[in-house]
Amino acid sequence: MRKIILSILLVVLVTLNSKAQEGCSKYYPMKEGSSFQYTMYNKKGNAEGITDYTISKVSTESGTTAATFDFKFTDKKGKELFNSDYQIICSEDGIKIDYASLFPTQMMQQYKKMGLEMDISGTDIQLPNDLSVGKILEDANLSIAMNMSGITMNISVDQTNRKVEKTERITTPAGTFECYLITETNTSKAMGTTKETLNKLWLAEGVGMIKQETYKKNGNLITRMELTAYSK
Repeated sequence: MRKIILSILLVVLVTLNSKAQEGCSKYYPMKEGSSFQYTMYNKKGNAEGITDYTISKVSTESGTTAATFDFKFTDKKGKELFNSDYQIICSEDGIKIDYASLFPTQMMQQYKKMGLEMDISGTDIQLPNDLSVGKILEDANLSIAMNMSGITMNISVDQTNRKVEKTERITTPAGTFECYLITETNTSKAMGTTKETLNKLWLAEGVGMIKQETYKKNGNLITRMELTAYSK
């Protein structure tokens, strides 16, 4: 269960995208009907799965914009493993992403039917509009307490050391993009074990995430995710 939850969180947290809207986020803008596709690769470069996103609804009220993202994940054989939706909020300063809202509602409902109680808390992920090389970004964290038949399991994910490292031109099957490279340390804890990884995220203005890589503490690549198609 821990592996499934952490995998879903990773897919969702690093793949929010859409088209620019004035007065909102420069990097995670929002427009109804926009669609994006990401392919996940293992350390050997073999495709492991695809995540497809569609922005189904956008609304603005009192200077704040809310967008609903529908998404589905299919494995390398084309079998759909899950689908769900979530919402992000955007204001003039950029975006703030609530961890609780990112957790797939479909899975939450399924767990409730199984008698599993979940309590989700944490701090928002923030991505400001004024990115620049050397800028330090605020930390974020997520805590999940799960209880079923008196058995409790706690999971936590901390995003720390978030920094804009440099600008870089990145090419994927979707095209070539001028990007900011953001690095961070992710530390997950569950059932008495701790796992630390280094994440690299390449972000392009007006599109969103272009590429993401996850490494072990020793520097070995674990997974890579790339933008392989999009429509604005």
